[in-house]
Amino acid sequence: MFPVWRKLKRLGVAQLLDGLVTLPLDSRNREQLEWIANDVTEAGGEAAIWIGRLASAAHERQLAARMRETVAAEYRTLIEEAEAVRLQVAGRRRRSLARLRRELRRIRLRDYFPPIERELAQQVVDELAASFEEVAS
Repeated sequence: MFPVWRKLKRLGVAQLLDGLVTLPLDSRNREQLEWIANDVTEAGGEAAIWIGRLASAAHERQLAARMRETVAAEYRTLIEEAEAVRLQVAGRRRRSLARLRRELRRIRLRDYFPPIERELAQQVVDELAASFEEVAS
């Protein structure tokens, strides 16, 4: 079995029910979902992509808030990791900074409703990088 759930989480889906996820519609997401659905059917499973709208603006706001909070938690974890990197030895800090930058890019790809933590995470990573440049000078 291939990691369907991992692929869906990487896209930033919100799980509504068992086997039912939602994602803002754009061309990138649609293409990615089509690839995942194709993988499922090639493996003998069933998959369908439905395009729908929530019935009310209140439900849309609730879903957006839920997705925003999920990503905000990921940004907060990244911020905590960046703070811990400051205490590492120099060689390890560079590798950790590279990993943090990759993780920041991955989170941003699934950040459809940006929380304030987005800018804070970017700022912390930028400050960490700047601190390494100051030490190297």
